[in-house]
Amino acid sequence: MAAKGFKRVLLKLSGEALMGSLEYGTDPDQVRDIAKQVRDVREAGVDVAIVVGAGNIYRGLEGAAQGMDRATADYMGMLATVLNALTLQDALEREGVDTRVLSAMDVTEVAEPYIRRRAIRHLEKGRTVIFAAGTGNPFFTTDTAAALRALEIRAEAILMAKNGVEGVYDDDPRSNPDAQMLEEVGFLEAIEKGLKVMDSTALSLCMDNDLPIYVFNMAESGNVSRIVSGERVGTIVSRDPERGGK
Repeated sequence: MAAKGFKRVLLKLSGEALMGSLEYGTDPDQVRDIAKQVRDVREAGVDVAIVVGAGNIYRGLEGAAQGMDRATADYMGMLATVLNALTLQDALEREGVDTRVLSAMDVTEVAEPYIRRRAIRHLEKGRTVIFAAGTGNPFFTTDTAAALRALEIRAEAILMAKNGVEGVYDDDPRSNPDAQMLEEVGFLEAIEKGLKVMDSTALSLCMDNDLPIYVFNMAESGNVSRIVSGERVGTIVSRDPERGGK
């Protein structure tokens, strides 16, 4: 698998990807399925790092909209990502995957501090690394954290897991049943048209560094393995879509 596909990827999970069919919190079955998919990829010899969001617990923007100071709300969101990271770590280790949580905020009782060289060393030793607390700064999303960490660890692609949608669409498929899924999208097109891939800061960072993004449905078991083995799944966002993001 690794020979014809990727050797190192960063998996971006939204908090909603952990909810399954629940309206809030984490679905143990969904978390277990994610852990099994990561295990399969690791056993194939692919290095895997993960950035997880906190939409299933708390959103900084929503807190700010309710009158809370934005920076305070964002810090609360970052702490919520630590909870999700620990949930994932537990599920992964139950599947036999050696895992480390590295946090951009100081929570030394439960996670190591984020140090780039340490993260790379963990990956080289075959460990799965979960990056928690975003970038450690308010006003930046976990999408931006995913782009930043992927570049820092020299990942070959970002696997952008979505909850309930197959890829990137030309309109919101939840409100427009005629929305069409796009198999390939250029970075600039995604930014200019406001397509729901990542936030504009993260997209710009990926575009400037020619880092492809694979957008897919996490709920369909086996998709992660298919992507890293070279199969076409979901939508590829890249500088030159005709090259297939490679």
